[in-house]
Amino acid sequence: MLAYILRRLLILLVSLFVAAVVLFVLLRLLPGDPAAALVGVGATPEQIAAAQAQIGSDRPLAVQFVAYLGDLARFDLGQSFVSRAPVLGEIGQRLGVTLPLTFAAFFLAMIIAVPLGILAAVRSDGWAGLTLSVVSQIGIAVPVFWLGILLVYQFSLTLRWLPSGGFPLRGYADPGRAVLSMVLPVLTIAIIMSASLMRYVRAAMLEVLNSDFLRTARALGESRNGALVRHGIRNAAVPVVSVLGIELATTFLGAVVVEQVFSLPGLGSMLLLGIQQRDYPNVQGVLIVSTLLVLLVGFVADIIQRLLDPRLREARR
Repeated sequence: MLAYILRRLLILLVSLFVAAVVLFVLLRLLPGDPAAALVGVGATPEQIAAAQAQIGSDRPLAVQFVAYLGDLARFDLGQSFVSRAPVLGEIGQRLGVTLPLTFAAFFLAMIIAVPLGILAAVRSDGWAGLTLSVVSQIGIAVPVFWLGILLVYQFSLTLRWLPSGGFPLRGYADPGRAVLSMVLPVLTIAIIMSASLMRYVRAAMLEVLNSDFLRTARALGESRNGALVRHGIRNAAVPVVSVLGIELATTFLGAVVVEQVFSLPGLGSMLLLGIQQRDYPNVQGVLIVSTLLVLLVGFVADIIQRLLDPRLREARR
């Protein structure tokens, strides 16, 4: 198991390095010079040259790339071209909004999708299973931003129960307003995610319900529910765990869109502002951190799946 973990860590580091290289190259292929965003329209060539020297865009690409890798090795994401603030500190503040939004929506989606997915499988021949399958299909087809707008219209404009967007300036120092401002974004992501996750749970449970080991457990005297709880759920969890890792990564990336709908100061707004201002350090920093989080989610999902299923460990031996 230790050898497998070390091998997966090596793959994670290599993947992160490749992502950093691709990101650096793609940003430098974009037309224009980021120095132009600093000096504005009508700047003289001397002012543009001074701005280029200030941010280092006048240096050869090879020199910029080596400096970029050296900074990454020191966990230094540089300074913003525009605000001159450390990018890592800014990302840390933004993650205080994005991560709670992502994890709250993820766990709420699990609470909704897992029992409903199991029910849809157990009652697959009845009206309950058919209804849940139809609802999940509709939920997958609904765009996340459209659902967010509908929730704002219903709960903010019509009922006036919740704020339509924004985040308190004092952040979590004002916990009541901070929690209220996260309710609608969390619901928006959780509803869309639970519709997708419910289908995977249903499919995994249907496969387990038709398995030989479950019929054997029934033949040995266990009730259907007892056999399902004792043997079925754990076996169904093995393929679902890998899907959960993908869904969590998708939720994190989808939170970027939802943050724009609800005007939350998370990584999404930082990324879009960095793109508009051609602020390379901000864009690189947000994308590198996002890539790292997605890779970590996949790494943890692989380890959990291996712990749940001893067949994977035996196959490796």
